[in-house]
Amino acid sequence: MPPFHPSMPHDPTYPPLDVPKPVAEAAWVVDSGPQRVLGLPLPIRMTVLRLADGGLWLHSPVALTPALAGALRLLGPVRHLVSPGTAHWVHLPAWQAAFPEARLWAPPGVVERARRQGIALHAHGVLGPASPPDWAEEMVQDLLLGAGFVEVAFLHRPTRTLVLCDTVQAMEPARLPWGMGLLVRALGAAGPRGGTPRHVRLVLARHRAHNRAAVRRLLALDPARVVFAHGAWFERDGAARLRQAFAWLG
Repeated sequence: MPPFHPSMPHDPTYPPLDVPKPVAEAAWVVDSGPQRVLGLPLPIRMTVLRLADGGLWLHSPVALTPALAGALRLLGPVRHLVSPGTAHWVHLPAWQAAFPEARLWAPPGVVERARRQGIALHAHGVLGPASPPDWAEEMVQDLLLGAGFVEVAFLHRPTRTLVLCDTVQAMEPARLPWGMGLLVRALGAAGPRGGTPRHVRLVLARHRAHNRAAVRRLLALDPARVVFAHGAWFERDGAARLRQAFAWLG
């Protein structure tokens, strides 16, 4: 990730933006944004994996640009578009239009939620705790559940890369406007340590036993790195830092 100096203007993103950046063999991140949520500028990140058949698996697609689409085509055919959770689906219609041959996957309730907001998503399958045959040989997945909330966690076996979305964040206060920096500290989601934001903890606590067991299963897979949507992802010591981030579960 690029260094950040306190004298630099506030920019929550991680340039270069909207280009695939390699993080391991057959694994890339695409940083984008800022994307405004409740008026707050958030960095956003997509994870790209190349499966054994050569096809690309896109997790939480960011805003589509012609240059990004072209860069991905150089890496392989886009075969899977993955909405990993309750909120990360807003850019999917553009991706489905650009890559109509790709299969869209989403957790329960996401297609219905989009429909209520006037957005039609055409899903190939519903994501659950078991990996579909399309990637079962290469990935393990699990569910983190809350009140009106679901996130699917994916562990890519060949690269030992764990891919999350919102349940772990590490927003760097130095990159943020002053008030937002205070907020992420108060929420317990500030980098470099990171963690589960307190408002997400509240919804996950409704299923604490389930989520504790899911995190234990993910830790047993010994991830080398943990990629998530917002903030400075864990480039090394993945299992130890994941254990620290979810310590609140007990």
